[in-house]
Amino acid sequence: MIPGTGSTLKTPVLALAIALVSGSVWAGGTLQDLGYASGPGGSVDITLTLSEPAAELPVFTMDDPPRIVLDLPDTTNGLAERRKAIGVGATSAVSTAEAAGKTRVSVDLFRSAPYQVRADGNKVILSIGGGATSSASQALSNDPAKRIAATTEVANVDFRRSPQGSGRLILKLTGEGAASEMSVDGSKIVVRLANVALPDSLVQQLDVTDFATPVENVTIARVGNATELTLTAAGAFQPMAYQTGSEFVVEVDPVREAVVTADGQVIAPEKGYVGTPVTFNFQDIPVRTVLQLIAEESSLNIVAADSVQGNVTLRLINVPWDQALDLVLRAKSLDKRRDENVIWVAPQAEITEYEKAQADARIALEKRAELVTEYIAINYGSAEEIAKLLTDESKGSQQGGAGGGQEVQDRGGFLSERGTVSFDQRTNTLLLSDVPAKVEEIKRLVALLDRPVDQVLIEARIVIASESFARELGAKFGVSGAGDDSDGNIYTVSGSQAANNAMVGRAIDNRLANRPGLSGIAQDLDSLSSSRLGVNLPVVNPAGSIGFAILGADYLLDLELSALEEEGRGEVVSSPRVITANQREASIKQGDEIGYTTLQQSQGGAAQYTVAFKEIVLELLVTPTITQDGRVYLVLKVKKDQLAGFVQSPQGAVPQISKREISTAVLVDDGQTVVIGGVYEFSSREDLTKVPFLGDLPLLGNLFKTTNKESAKAELLIFVSPKVLAVTGKTAR
Repeated sequence: MIPGTGSTLKTPVLALAIALVSGSVWAGGTLQDLGYASGPGGSVDITLTLSEPAAELPVFTMDDPPRIVLDLPDTTNGLAERRKAIGVGATSAVSTAEAAGKTRVSVDLFRSAPYQVRADGNKVILSIGGGATSSASQALSNDPAKRIAATTEVANVDFRRSPQGSGRLILKLTGEGAASEMSVDGSKIVVRLANVALPDSLVQQLDVTDFATPVENVTIARVGNATELTLTAAGAFQPMAYQTGSEFVVEVDPVREAVVTADGQVIAPEKGYVGTPVTFNFQDIPVRTVLQLIAEESSLNIVAADSVQGNVTLRLINVPWDQALDLVLRAKSLDKRRDENVIWVAPQAEITEYEKAQADARIALEKRAELVTEYIAINYGSAEEIAKLLTDESKGSQQGGAGGGQEVQDRGGFLSERGTVSFDQRTNTLLLSDVPAKVEEIKRLVALLDRPVDQVLIEARIVIASESFARELGAKFGVSGAGDDSDGNIYTVSGSQAANNAMVGRAIDNRLANRPGLSGIAQDLDSLSSSRLGVNLPVVNPAGSIGFAILGADYLLDLELSALEEEGRGEVVSSPRVITANQREASIKQGDEIGYTTLQQSQGGAAQYTVAFKEIVLELLVTPTITQDGRVYLVLKVKKDQLAGFVQSPQGAVPQISKREISTAVLVDDGQTVVIGGVYEFSSREDLTKVPFLGDLPLLGNLFKTTNKESAKAELLIFVSPKVLAVTGKTAR
């Protein structure tokens, strides 16, 4: 909790407010007396009596539990009573302790309260309020010399996205050391900069949704003589704020959740900074003092080089201590190296020079070291391929070694400058010569590479399903007849002119022969059975038909009905399967070659017939890759050909081939079956042939038309199922 604000951050933080009182250089002394006096409103004045005047008074507060801590550098503790109870207002008790050449005075509080530190000769007076004064006022009252000038204002506002997905609101100020406080209320983050003016041109609201950070919008407003920043965030987030120099940054980090893999393994989210959040306010204090405070907060040992000097002004709110350390180092052009629980801090140039000297010493040692030779038998890999891995592409090679091997002299890479590697193809052995350290390193590398790889069984299934339906209805209908009247006129009717001509011809012949006019006409109609039909719309290949005929004295009625209905279903299943090693291409093919004749012109101009062949095959071509999480990435090609028929040409029949093929890449779980592709076809056709007008008559119209309905469905599905065949005794992935 920041003193006097009453706003609590999500994690306990350390709030440090350094008050510098002008005076002579501290020469060391003793804490001789400690007393207190209560004031109005629950305020308390704690008086520390020293043997010599104090010049520097580092003060910081702790949030959980609330406490004010005053350090007296180079001071011994001369008090007999180490703890004194007070119990007035917000002040509970005061205790003293001596360690590492300084005396620490800790004031326990019932609640956060404003405070003020001042020096009066050899006395230090710590005034603690009752808890009503704001932290901003308290921070400014510690030292009038450090108050923020009223002319400090916001010069520029910018919003950026960090590589880790954090949202950063960056304010460029005209001064340093702005007093700030931050509070979080649900999805809103409010940061208040006291005594920082905001120009009218920068009063604005920003929609930053497109940056893909937890922050959705930002409101920058003027509240009295202060600037207030309101950030609205979504999801889980962790806010922080810090100031380095004249740049004030509010950063909102997304809180990422753990991911559970398919095999139940929990993968924790990556974290940039993992230290405990702290709140610091450094006002022109030595860098070495800041490093000491961070060391106490992190419980690590920080060793600073003698060249680490200078002061720093830094304001941090809810910032992880490791990020706070990086900000301090960046502000002073420093760098760090960590070895377990020890952090070494030095200028960047000094660390670079140190590491360069170490590298030079290591190289010099390698040049003087005695070479050793090792023979490494390769079991599962290729000695030639591993030898290439140990060298660069630019290395020159010369023939040597037994069994047609090669020797490669290395000038870098895994080998030292003096190291060489060769291989024997016949025994699949590496011949290595190098310094002992490099030999051991390469042996560990070869042990990692030379191990059996898992295999994968890939099974593909190609399913072709078809369904067809057809229905036809047809009819034959005809009326034939002849008659005459009293005047001797002959009338005929039939399905064609040929039938009418036959009947008229018979009647004329009868007159010439003095026979009855219509005698024998029935015989003529019988010989013209196909011509006497007025409607001839039958089913071509009927499954059933029925015929009717009515014969009278002078007429003939013909009727035939035919019908056909067909249904068909078919299914073709092809299932190629193959086993191959991880990341090795495999193929399997099965089918026929169909021969056909081609015509070629010879050089002499004569025609020359040759026989060519066309493949009709079922083929599976696949390259599997086993991923680290146990799944299988497949790059595959599946092909299914089928002979559809033959096309006639002057040279003979040429095969017509139906092709079904898919090329794809897919990620599949071990043992899972997935559909990688498919084609669905549906066709429908309806034909109607009829006699105009008569075919449209209700019921009777069926005698004057034929109908044909056809529908067909076809579906192609391609399945694939990979199965990892783990190698027995293989090192765990």
